[in-house]
Amino acid sequence: MTGLKGRRILVVEDEALIAMLVEDALLDAGADVLGPAATVEEAIALFESGHPEAAVLDINLAGQASTPVADMLADHGVPFVVATGYGAAGLSERHRGVPVLAKPYDPQELVETLARICQ
Repeated sequence: MTGLKGRRILVVEDEALIAMLVEDALLDAGADVLGPAATVEEAIALFESGHPEAAVLDINLAGQASTPVADMLADHGVPFVVATGYGAAGLSERHRGVPVLAKPYDPQELVETLARICQ
């Protein structure tokens, strides 16, 4: 399997327009999109039911830190990309090595980063 074709990607993003853009880019790349989830609770439920192979994670979901989702992904060995307006400064120490895309970012850059971490 190359790139994102057929891969299940969890999208955790609370801004509807950004979530739609991310979803469209991933679908165009052949991915199966889980979500988007706008809350930590939704993301955990989607993770448990969908078993994603990778994820796109906004670090701030309407004022709620998505750290529990990042921890869950890391605990299960699921690679993820953090897409945030806060940069790497918003990450916990545990997740400092995770790829970070600063908003606004090019959807193609997101697809390429996800494809790289899915190898």
